[in-house]
Amino acid sequence: MESSSGNQGSNIQASLGGRYASALFDLAVEAKAVDRVEESLTAVRQALAESADFRMLTASPVVARGQAVKAVLATADQLGLDTTTKSFLGVLAENRRLSQLPQVIAAYRTLAARHRGETTAEVTSAHPLSDDQVEELKQQLRRRVGREVSVDLTVDPAILGGLVVRIGSQMIDSSIRTRLNALASAMKG
Repeated sequence: MESSSGNQGSNIQASLGGRYASALFDLAVEAKAVDRVEESLTAVRQALAESADFRMLTASPVVARGQAVKAVLATADQLGLDTTTKSFLGVLAENRRLSQLPQVIAAYRTLAARHRGETTAEVTSAHPLSDDQVEELKQQLRRRVGREVSVDLTVDPAILGGLVVRIGSQMIDSSIRTRLNALASAMKG
């Protein structure tokens, strides 16, 4: 049987986080748990965004390996993560690679979306989008690219308003910051 991530693109395999994500994806496919692992990784991503302590644990090189393993496994239990993701986090901690978590999560989401026949769009907005706005955005993107689109949402107040959408190598930047910068350049002559 061919490796599930073997045809998923060399760009994911090019980074350390991508290689870890590919390994996790292969484990998830074997366990028939692709969606369950993705849900767990979404919980980890949210914990990284909301908890300064968890971010520090994953980013600090001074946390002892054994302490990092214990802490990350305790966090996994607290978040209610599936066993595949929990074990994987333990391996990352043991290998001192917790700092790669954001890259692993992004690469895994891309692999899972491709597995489902979807395209992934990275969407940055100035403020959180409502469920209705996300659904409308998905429909517009689906019409534009001709297939299902999963969105990876991030909030960046620095763009002031509008959206920045990246699908593969294509970028659609309708942010107010970009428009203001273009206006400032045009006014300089």
